[in-house]
Amino acid sequence: MARILFVHQNFPGQFRYLAPALAADGHDVVALGMTDKADRLPGVRYFAHQATVPAGAGQQAEQLKDLYSKVLRGESAAAAMHRLKQEGFVPDVVFAHPGWGEALYAKDVFPQARLLVYAEYWYQAEGGDSYFDPEFSAAPDLAGLQRLRLRNTHLLHALSAADAGMAPTEFQRSRHPAWCRDRIDVIHDGIDTQRFRPDAAAVVKLASAGITLRPGDEVVTFVSRQLEPYRGYHVFMRALPELQRLRPNARVVIVGGDGVSYGAAAPPGQTWKNIFRDEVAPRLDMSRVHFVGRVPHNLLTQLMQVSAVYTYLTYPFVLSWSLMEAMSTGCLIVGSRTAPLEEMIEHGRNGLLTDFFDAPLLAATIADALARRDSLGHLRTAARQTIVDRYDLQRHCLPAQKRFVLG
Repeated sequence: MARILFVHQNFPGQFRYLAPALAADGHDVVALGMTDKADRLPGVRYFAHQATVPAGAGQQAEQLKDLYSKVLRGESAAAAMHRLKQEGFVPDVVFAHPGWGEALYAKDVFPQARLLVYAEYWYQAEGGDSYFDPEFSAAPDLAGLQRLRLRNTHLLHALSAADAGMAPTEFQRSRHPAWCRDRIDVIHDGIDTQRFRPDAAAVVKLASAGITLRPGDEVVTFVSRQLEPYRGYHVFMRALPELQRLRPNARVVIVGGDGVSYGAAAPPGQTWKNIFRDEVAPRLDMSRVHFVGRVPHNLLTQLMQVSAVYTYLTYPFVLSWSLMEAMSTGCLIVGSRTAPLEEMIEHGRNGLLTDFFDAPLLAATIADALARRDSLGHLRTAARQTIVDRYDLQRHCLPAQKRFVLG
């Protein structure tokens, strides 16, 4: 049996299924993260560490502040690993998400361990999220390109030290430098297709709106962890006036928080949610637009099950689990024609794709999908089958992840 250390700032993150599965197989599994509130997983011993800023720090150049924060996390994680080593835990495998710097010094503490990294994303000026949306990012200047290069520094160290990497999608693997792609396996985190499945009897009660939603209703759902430009919230809101004109009986349910997960923050004192809601509110029947905030996962699943159309937009960036969960639930997907979705969805076969920036086309596509929803059942069936055939947690992804970890 192997000794395995998982390292993730927000553990369990992408290791939610893998870590307890390895523990259940008899392996000695330890996890290291930066929160005292991490979910306790069966068989997994969890330890928290906390990076602290030394007194007098913070005077470094602006472009170094982000890198400095990663170095501090790397030092804190290394100190925690060293304590584990002193207490007798020396792993055979360290599997780290390097995104916040925790993998920087892992090999210095455990030089004999196989170091695996979760290769989630690599920043580039072309073909990805950076400078994709001209409304929020001008063409790159030299200073911007320099900041972008520095943004990969901690990832570069992790990749150069790692024995292997794992990326969840081909697109995310393709973002990484050519010299390391052959060492990155594409294995998705996995979707529990038994949990996320169609349910013709699903019912959602929105108490705040005083309405009940069922399969067959004209429900259009938009879901994002945070309502922000990276996930196309601004485009979706700008599509709603035309959508309501075309489908006056449609109800729109918008799930997501007021903060920012990716990209720039809203102007001081404002939120992206309010900025783009207020932009179009005078032209909307707001009684048919329901902002429900962030909701428990079981309620989100039910919303997927009652949705006539599930809308998902994204910059060329990390793909959300929610899209694939919606596909597994048998949702009719209307998404953006950007690289992450084009890997999952073939237009007209298992979903519908539109130009990310074209709000009128998005409205027309959603309206047409609502009008023809009774004849588009094949798209729903094919969407679920895509997930079952390629991304099922128990049959495909988890066994592949175990093989990756155990060599």
